[in-house]
Amino acid sequence: MNITESRLTQWMVHITLAVLLIITLFPIALMVLNAVKPSAEIVQNPLAWPTHLRWDNFTRAWSDANFGRTLFNSAVLTAMTIVLVCATGSLTAYVLARRKIKTWKILTFYLLASTTAPIQLFLFPLYFGFARFGLINNPIAVAFIYTAVYSPFAIMLLRTYFLAVPKELEEAALIDGATHWQVFTRVFLPIVSPGILTVALIIGLYSWNEFLIATTFLQGQDQLTAVVSFFLLSGQYASDWGVIMAAALIIVLPIVVLFVLLQRRFIDGMAGGSVKG
Repeated sequence: MNITESRLTQWMVHITLAVLLIITLFPIALMVLNAVKPSAEIVQNPLAWPTHLRWDNFTRAWSDANFGRTLFNSAVLTAMTIVLVCATGSLTAYVLARRKIKTWKILTFYLLASTTAPIQLFLFPLYFGFARFGLINNPIAVAFIYTAVYSPFAIMLLRTYFLAVPKELEEAALIDGATHWQVFTRVFLPIVSPGILTVALIIGLYSWNEFLIATTFLQGQDQLTAVVSFFLLSGQYASDWGVIMAAALIIVLPIVVLFVLLQRRFIDGMAGGSVKG
């Protein structure tokens, strides 16, 4: 390949990446643009620049959606889910990766089926069971539902990280007198920490944006999550789209900031988990 072909290839790659970047950022840019516009201007032309800025859309969105409470609820529920999934998923993935299990094919089928099965299949039985035991409006109970839903994916992903750890490290630790628990906590966990962070980010994103389970099991005004309160902003007969766009920006902003801060670790973690086993 000569220099001209090499430069042409680089230009094509750069142009493709620029187009993909524009496509990716366009919805966010449109949301930011409409968050400071009156509702009438949004309905008239959502792509036009605002004639005057409406910063009060954010204050109205914050108060109407009760974001002071609902964002806290979402943060607590997401944090509990991340802790439960990472704790149970890492232990399960370690056993599946480092121990010979005769029923591994059956377990693989079960995990894949659990990952692909829609939550609607379990929603009604879960609701009747939770209602019978008085667990409706209980964030801890909802965190366990999230854990059951997201754990199969986390286990399958974390298993690839544990498979990438050389067996010599485990054998050396065992020869030195370490227990299996010490091998897991002191040898494996520091090595697979990028994978655990990757799982935490993905599960956190799923939990933060989840709507169906949250709106079914958290019905009290004090227990609503930010996504559910955002949905309630849309009135039955009329909607203030400026306030809705401002509310959407408030919900999306924490996730975007967190991902930007941890994007390098996230990409490294995804690359480190691309091991077949």
